[in-house]
Amino acid sequence: MSPILLRPVREQLEHDRIIRLLQAKYRRRFEVAINPGNEQTTPITVGQFPWYPDLVLQSQQRGRKVLGVVEVETAESVNNLEAMSQWATFARQRVPFHLYVPAVSVDVAKRLCADLQVLVAELWAYHAIGDQVRFTLVQRSTRGADDKARAAARVRTGGRAAAAARSRVTRPRRASVSTPRGKAAKKSGTRAAGARRGASRTSRQKRK
Repeated sequence: MSPILLRPVREQLEHDRIIRLLQAKYRRRFEVAINPGNEQTTPITVGQFPWYPDLVLQSQQRGRKVLGVVEVETAESVNNLEAMSQWATFARQRVPFHLYVPAVSVDVAKRLCADLQVLVAELWAYHAIGDQVRFTLVQRSTRGADDKARAAARVRTGGRAAAAARSRVTRPRRASVSTPRGKAAKKSGTRAAGARRGASRTSRQKRK
């Protein structure tokens, strides 16, 4: 439920009904937690504070990683304050943000998203026909999801580079050390070379 809006009872009932219909819709792919009405059962953490989207889409694996958030609006709640407070906050998270609005409020929602630069992964319209509710996809944006994926990839790459830098150790070069035996051998070799040169000169002189 919006923290800045008190809906009329009839709208609130319709709002909660849409939430439960969407819970059944998304359950094929996600573990879906809902926060209808005044219930605050499954939060997401924004900064240091808990926020309660209408639906929280989680991984079906053990970790229950958050994979998306969904917000349902009624005609009363498609307004600038709601967009600044909740839409902008949810759109800044690293998971896709899906927004559902009444069909008559689609144009207003699109204008608010454009004015406030709110990146909505999917914008849906809904309308009731008798007891049934139909959902229509208005627009799907991959730009927000791609930006978030690239940001996550940069974080992972930076972490790996930092770990590699920490683990890299420069080994000092081994200095050559002359031993006494090596020095003696070098001197002996020098004397032998001198003796050979002297013997060669003596032999040439004798031939002359």
